[in-house]
Amino acid sequence: MNQVRIDESMSRTGVRFGTSGARGLVADMSDEVCYAYAAAFLQCVAGTADRVVLGHDLRPSSPRIAAACAAAIQDSGRQVVYAGALPTPALAFYAARLGAPTLVVTGSHIPFDRNGIKFYRAAGEISKADEQAMLNAVVALPDVVTPAQLPKPDEHAADAYIRRYVDFFGGGALAKLRVAVYEHSSVGRDVLRGILEGLGAQVISLGRTDVFVPIDTEAVRPEDVAQARQWAGEYAFDALVSTDGDADRPLIGDEQGNWLRGDVVGILCAQYLQAQVVVTPVSSNTAVEKCGSFDQVVRTRIGSPYVIAGMEAALGEMPHSRASGHSAELASKPVLIPTVPLRGKELKVEGGGGEKIVVGYEANGGFLLGSDVVRGSRGLAALPTRDAVLPMLALLCLARERGCKVSQLSRDLPARYTASDRLQNFVTDKSQSLIARLRASTAMLMQTLAPQSGSVAEIDQTDGLRVTFATGDIVHLRPSGNAPELRCYAEASTPQRAKLLCDECLQRVLSNV
Repeated sequence: MNQVRIDESMSRTGVRFGTSGARGLVADMSDEVCYAYAAAFLQCVAGTADRVVLGHDLRPSSPRIAAACAAAIQDSGRQVVYAGALPTPALAFYAARLGAPTLVVTGSHIPFDRNGIKFYRAAGEISKADEQAMLNAVVALPDVVTPAQLPKPDEHAADAYIRRYVDFFGGGALAKLRVAVYEHSSVGRDVLRGILEGLGAQVISLGRTDVFVPIDTEAVRPEDVAQARQWAGEYAFDALVSTDGDADRPLIGDEQGNWLRGDVVGILCAQYLQAQVVVTPVSSNTAVEKCGSFDQVVRTRIGSPYVIAGMEAALGEMPHSRASGHSAELASKPVLIPTVPLRGKELKVEGGGGEKIVVGYEANGGFLLGSDVVRGSRGLAALPTRDAVLPMLALLCLARERGCKVSQLSRDLPARYTASDRLQNFVTDKSQSLIARLRASTAMLMQTLAPQSGSVAEIDQTDGLRVTFATGDIVHLRPSGNAPELRCYAEASTPQRAKLLCDECLQRVLSNV
């Protein structure tokens, strides 16, 4: 056996923690590296659990990485509950029901040559403090890592996720609706079809492929924009839905094939659930504050661990050991998401010190449910991890309740529009150097971000560099936490203006680095 320090392995291999989980090049994610990360999780975070749920996405490298993780689980004396290829939120939900930790092998939306591992306690995603504990760990590594044989998948995991939504929304909730599913290589394509059909929708399957497609719901590819509009003309659907690779981020299109922005989806889903408190990263559309639908809006850094910490603080329950060591930048007082009994009140729950529904969402559309929700006699248990299915169903049901088309759902929201894109193969050091130079020079900042938007009204450095200008335009630059990319987010009073701000900012960055 060899003793391996995880932080040293990270420096040596480049496999490191990103916004959510460990990520790296497939070529660097050897069996030994994956075994070591899994062993660190089991040693530092998993506690005394005697079984661990394991699943993965449809990337070609994922089963091999899962087998290496399974070996670490077995060598620790624990049972592997292998759920196979399933959405990340489905795996997290099933593990929570079992009271078991979870390992999910997925690269989510990042490029094809990369992959990753996400880690979950039974209560939900690990914290940044948990990540630090894993980085400091020293684990025993066999002289030769022999990947385990993955058993036949446990079908109960998929069934539980389907029942979660069919039971809450009701069997006829989507009756007579034609819903197209852009399947591509999403691990959620079959489960999503099962849920939609279980709710009475007529499902049209489109674009299925065995070749992995890294769909990024914040930077939709031009070919996917064009394809959606073409399909709308061909199939006359009421909505078009899809997800990223591990099905925790939705892509929702209206009846015309126009993709909705993820942060608008988040607002509409929160309205449907009648949330009192909304937690969302600083990059999300400011319409969430301006619409006046919510008692409180909490802004965080980008990444689900920060959103979860904000939800925990809003719920105000007793602190839990998983929160110890959280830094102040995560939330003022991180606490455990409570698992309270359903109380039978219309869309109400008992939260920390009062009845409130606390939700979170990200600009990528991923939605996090911090509270149990009750509607009539039906209950939906909290699921404090990114989910793609809940916002899809919420928007379809909201359109039905309002008697409108999906394209009309956002008509009552303030006229604020966002756009986002990225520069790929833009290493983190280069991104950080650029942002440092912009912080040091207001003139350079204005010239690079938005030279036609007037003076600087506000600078927000919560995560990267987010600048509000006198005209109301907003431009935000930050390094990706998951890949060598520079992200740009823009907001303006028209969609055309937002896109122009984003595109031109990235063009200026490219020409000046």
